[in-house]
Amino acid sequence: MNSFYEWVRTSLQGLAQEGVLPVAFEYGFVINALLCALLIGPLLGGIGTMVVAKRMAFFSQSIGNAAMTGVAIGILLGESYTEPYISMFSFCILFALLLNYTKSRTQLSSDTLIGVFLSVSLAIGASLLLFVSARVNTHILEAVLFGSVLTVSDTDMNVLLVVAIIVLGTGVPLFNRMLLASLNPSLARARKIPVELMEYVFVLMITLLTVACLKIVGAVLVEALLLIPAAAARNISSSLRGFVFYSMIFSTISCIAGVLIPMQWNLPLPSGGAIIMVAACLFLITTIIRATVPAFREARA
Repeated sequence: MNSFYEWVRTSLQGLAQEGVLPVAFEYGFVINALLCALLIGPLLGGIGTMVVAKRMAFFSQSIGNAAMTGVAIGILLGESYTEPYISMFSFCILFALLLNYTKSRTQLSSDTLIGVFLSVSLAIGASLLLFVSARVNTHILEAVLFGSVLTVSDTDMNVLLVVAIIVLGTGVPLFNRMLLASLNPSLARARKIPVELMEYVFVLMITLLTVACLKIVGAVLVEALLLIPAAAARNISSSLRGFVFYSMIFSTISCIAGVLIPMQWNLPLPSGGAIIMVAACLFLITTIIRATVPAFREARA
């Protein structure tokens, strides 16, 4: 895939030099960022509708923060501190599966269990940072927390592409069953849908997608990109299809605009923060539309 990325970069840079595209496209890192935006926008927007419907926004945040512990473990084990994907994916998948297993075996609410697991994970990560700081500059963890879409490498894009294929290949055929299992478990069981299995599949999808997007959006902001476009879509949606469609559109617009606007107008804004600010503006606009336009006041997703 690296040769394909290089071909895309060369082609778009040529168009920018000819004046067909904005000057920002002359930079390879901007094109990398836009390629990532075109992937994560529809993905996070689509799966965000399920996150909103299942009320699991806090879960994605816990996965993102748990990734810091995974990074620390990976560095201690000798993994590259710039691309510690093995440790991040391993720890976060274990974290998510154990959390979901515990939730199904106790009477505690989801937010309580997530809070417990998140606190333990952060405590372990904070303790390990004492050892990590002796080996590398701990500022690298800022990339995990806040992301940097303008510094993604070909490896980062390959990881994101593989995760996107896995999530799409799994989520699209099972979307209706996962949605029914979350909204009406009794009806789902009556229709022979394995509710518990659907829950684990969804948890794994969220985990894989969250970890793959950490380098791009950051642990602090990936939850917002899952939640805000879906919330904006819900303001103006009257059907499930519209809910998913608008959420994907809003998320994609947020990602692309968040990359291009600071570059185009030389604004001192980090790309991750700009993406979320655009999404927040879209949410504000749809909220105003819902409050003022009679046709949208009764909208329900």
